[in-house]
Amino acid sequence: MTKTQILKEQREKRKLQRLEAERERLEAMRAYERQYGERGRLCGIDEAGRGPLAGPVVAGAVILPGDCEILYLNDSKKLTEKRRELLYDEIMEKAVAVGVGVVGPERIDGINILQATYEAMRMAVANLSVSPDLLLNDAVTIPLVEIPQVPIVKGDAKSVSIAAASVIAKVTRDRMMAEYDKIFPGYGFASNKGYGSAAHIAALKENGPCAIHRRSFIRNFTAEE
Repeated sequence: MTKTQILKEQREKRKLQRLEAERERLEAMRAYERQYGERGRLCGIDEAGRGPLAGPVVAGAVILPGDCEILYLNDSKKLTEKRRELLYDEIMEKAVAVGVGVVGPERIDGINILQATYEAMRMAVANLSVSPDLLLNDAVTIPLVEIPQVPIVKGDAKSVSIAAASVIAKVTRDRMMAEYDKIFPGYGFASNKGYGSAAHIAALKENGPCAIHRRSFIRNFTAEE
């Protein structure tokens, strides 16, 4: 065997080892799906955008098939933007149903971010084309929902269903903020996604807020009451 063949064989072996490790990781993330699988259709719920100074809060709801394998699925915050985009497309292709809920800045200011997050989650569930039998939520119990719920702390890293919802919510919101950047240039929404980066805060102090800023979040940075 030539040196080139040996190196190729070693590369293939490492590739297979990485793939096996990834499948083992995913199998561990199916623990809750296995535990509650007999309850029927399981729906993962997660949100994106609770902390930013601008833009909506977005919730995702995802029902995956029981035998679904989506490699590299994880908490969206642990993934690169490119990986999230690829996973978004795969989730949309393979999921039984996907629902999204969006609550804007004015509503966030009116009812507070926690209640707005719950509202977005209820909307996401309502927008599913198939009704779930059990909700697996990232850390919270959603009020005013009759479907049984299981809150899981750090669920986006422990459940494939919640991780999928995390990706859907994050990608949907990031795309919205990229579009808002075209409408309200100067704040860097395409890059900071509305979060309080130094450049964003500087622009906010210099230019004042725009229509998608959360007034209840920016009082320390503007003269507005």
